[in-house]
Amino acid sequence: MPIDYDVIVIGAGPSGAISSALLVKRGYKVLVLEREVFPRFSIGESLLPQCMEYIEEAGMLEAVQAGNFQYKNGACFNYQGKKTAFDFQQKFTEGWSDTFQVKRAEFDKILADEAEKQGVEIRYQHEIIGVNPGADVSVVEFKNAENVVETLRAKFILDASGFGRVLPRLLDLGTPSDFPVRQSIFTHIQDNIDVNVASFDRHKIAVTVHPKHRDVWIWLIPFNDNTCSIGAVAEESFFERYAGEPLDILKQIISEDKELNALLSKAVFHMPVRKITGYSANVKSLYGDGYALLGNAGEFLDPVFSSGVTIAMRSASMAAELLDTQFKGGAVDWQAEFSDPLKQGVNAFRTYVEGWYDKSFQDVLFHHEHLANVKSMICSILAGYAWDESNPYVKNSKRRLSVLAEICRLNEEEAEKEV
Repeated sequence: MPIDYDVIVIGAGPSGAISSALLVKRGYKVLVLEREVFPRFSIGESLLPQCMEYIEEAGMLEAVQAGNFQYKNGACFNYQGKKTAFDFQQKFTEGWSDTFQVKRAEFDKILADEAEKQGVEIRYQHEIIGVNPGADVSVVEFKNAENVVETLRAKFILDASGFGRVLPRLLDLGTPSDFPVRQSIFTHIQDNIDVNVASFDRHKIAVTVHPKHRDVWIWLIPFNDNTCSIGAVAEESFFERYAGEPLDILKQIISEDKELNALLSKAVFHMPVRKITGYSANVKSLYGDGYALLGNAGEFLDPVFSSGVTIAMRSASMAAELLDTQFKGGAVDWQAEFSDPLKQGVNAFRTYVEGWYDKSFQDVLFHHEHLANVKSMICSILAGYAWDESNPYVKNSKRRLSVLAEICRLNEEEAEKEV
């Protein structure tokens, strides 16, 4: 049976562009099938420094740096007047310390265009309708822009479809996430923030905890054209208490935090408010005979620490290297060399996501004082270096965070007694 391509990649987003470029660099024939037309809107706009390693590896660094995106060097967390800022220059792990905040329509198109320049074939407006993966050949059935059905064969399929989760849907790979069903409403605004506001740093993503509901939070991601991405995240039941359209609801939630409301007092809401519900997902396996899942197609935790694109790019890099070995006749153990090591970092992120919502990580973040060495280790995780097991807060993440949170709570209680 003839093979049309070495690899067919589903989706031209970051993991699809990175993986396909890396494979073409190694001499393989790669086709990317993308349902949408680029540029297209997407969230996941605040990159982490770890991403830059994979952008550089794929030969796309110069193009991204020329994209005139908003420089990013850290993150700021706010709750009832308490603030904690992280400067990625002060992280524990060596590596990139800065990155960008990007409008994904522009950023994703740059990556996809760079992949094409390197020899990747990308077909837009192609929707996958069927797959039959196998150890020797994997078959992909799709509809093109004219609704004509075609079939192609490849040695391997990489699912980089993100929230589309094509293979989990077609192969019944999905399993329920152990996170509650949360919803996000979001948009872009013309922020009109006064440049003289000392408390606001356009070089950092700002995360504001709702003053009365600590499991509800609002992101503010500044861009370089005086616009911002803004969104609120909560369980569905929280949004149900508000009346009106999504725009009315988002404005009301913003108004409930005095500082955020004042910061955005002159903001113009010039774009529709969008909504995503139940975005957290998991799968039975990240791979099988003839296929592997990249990034959000396999597992998505939560947007709170902007880990999605980092996980996507890391999985793309790992998969490209393993496929190169496999195609050259080498033995590859996808469980031991892909799934397990990828999940080590994902599980480190998971610890801090769970800690965010059970308040233990918030208790650490908003503690009245921080030990410099501990803060640098946590800073590394927030910068995306969740696979660095020389960092104790990665290797023993649950135990370390639990102990640290308890120490912070006890210290806060003692401080309150003294007052």
